[in-house]
Amino acid sequence: MTTALQPPLPSHPLLRLRLAPHGVLPRPIDGAWWPRSYDLLAELPRLIAGLPREWGHITSVTVNGAQWPATPGRILVSNQVVALHRALTASAPHTVVLLAPGRGRWDLMVVPPNTTSEAAERLMATAVGGRA
Repeated sequence: MTTALQPPLPSHPLLRLRLAPHGVLPRPIDGAWWPRSYDLLAELPRLIAGLPREWGHITSVTVNGAQWPATPGRILVSNQVVALHRALTASAPHTVVLLAPGRGRWDLMVVPPNTTSEAAERLMATAVGGRA
């Protein structure tokens, strides 16, 4: 009897996220995220899974409506419901806001998916207070 070998599982691309150093002073931006597309239903689960455990359970995410296509009002991420909101103001077009009740709010700068690697690295380093 022979058995067929199972093909290897596809590898998941690494999360492209940089977080600002934790400090006592509030920061306008808590980190930078470079998604691979503007498909929030595909990108958001990977982002939430890669966040620090100290941030707690993210229950609400707000994105800029001009940047991200329409999405449902909720998404299931790791067996938990996350509410999705689209802001229609242009005050922060390249940010995503994450909320965890009792833990806090985190604002991440979003680097557009089509940004070159060199430019994205520079933007992410600058956003978190590092050198470009």
